[in-house]
Amino acid sequence: METKEDKKRWNIREQIGVVMAKHSHDFVETFDGIVAYGLDRATDENTVQLYLQKFSDDALMKILLKRMTDEDLAEVFDIICKMLKKHLTEPEYHQLFLKDDKQ
Repeated sequence: METKEDKKRWNIREQIGVVMAKHSHDFVETFDGIVAYGLDRATDENTVQLYLQKFSDDALMKILLKRMTDEDLAEVFDIICKMLKKHLTEPEYHQLFLKDDKQ
């Protein structure tokens, strides 16, 4: 949840002209643990986060999306929508996924 202090920082950044990205992929840049699936829950979560962040890399997407079939695109879209609907409340969806500042 965005706090008053967070909003204050964003206001200051906007006033001085600092443009901050709304999306981040810091984990992929800093993670140095085990990449494996099926070992334990923590390792599974780290591996999935790493794979998702690597998968969404702009350079990779530029190539991969052009090669995906309509069915591939629908499958990826459907699984993302399913996970968002299953695990986020409506306010969380707007705040965390849409990055909607009006919520």
